[in-house]
Amino acid sequence: MDSSTITQLIIDTINTIFQNLFSSITNNLYSVLDNIAFINSDILQNSYLEKILGTSTTNGILLISNSLLIAFIIYFSAKLMLSNFTYSKIEAPQQFLLKLILCAICMNFSYFIVNQIIDIISNISLAIRDLGEDLYGKKICFSELINSINTTVSIESNSIDIFSIDGLLKGSITLSLLNLIFSYSLRYIMVQLFVLIAPFAFLSLSLQNTSWFFKSWLKNLFALLFIQIVISLILLLIFSISYSDGNLISKFLYIGAMFALIKANSFVKEFIGSISTNISTNISNSFRSFK
Repeated sequence: MDSSTITQLIIDTINTIFQNLFSSITNNLYSVLDNIAFINSDILQNSYLEKILGTSTTNGILLISNSLLIAFIIYFSAKLMLSNFTYSKIEAPQQFLLKLILCAICMNFSYFIVNQIIDIISNISLAIRDLGEDLYGKKICFSELINSINTTVSIESNSIDIFSIDGLLKGSITLSLLNLIFSYSLRYIMVQLFVLIAPFAFLSLSLQNTSWFFKSWLKNLFALLFIQIVISLILLLIFSISYSDGNLISKFLYIGAMFALIKANSFVKEFIGSISTNISTNISNSFRSFK
């Protein structure tokens, strides 16, 4: 067997491996991306999560937060007594009690409040996508986007040459889709985490020294949810562009669209300021911490 035959055999083997990999990744992302990117209050409809949250003030996280409520009262009472000796200024007891009662009510209804916030953001996102469906006659979602990508870039074709420009574009788009899965999965978990600590966030408003926790919690939760609106707007823009099959410009536009979706969290982070769910950024920061 001559060297050219061996070389061609190696190239064919590599192309087959990447073809199977790309097809496997792409075909399995249809339903997953839409489910984790566009969330609503159903994200909390989990029997185990409900047990953690607590069904009343006597169990779950609500029990812990109500116990801390008593601790806050003891802390303020001690601070009030010490102020008589140190002559330090603190808020009036009547003001503290009124604020504590309001915070306690919000704390025990925190999951209902957060549910409403999530559904409001979800409805805004849904309205944007419904607008796109009326304008373009197609669903504004990742499933439709992946179908369009397969048509234009032919990811599901029977053969692929990873060493060609089309092969490189297919690889870039497929890896971008995988990045989106990781990024939006992290966001999905972080939303649930911020819902879990909602009672503590509302409780923190009762004291001036801890009110910063609520502000930080609200900003991060809103940013995580607001990403959903940004994603809907980006998808609306993507479907407004006319793509031609086999056109190289169209293929590069799809690459740009995928990177825009990946960077959606970075846009929101720079605009609002919040935690990052960008997987590549988090990995890079982790490596830097070891240097």
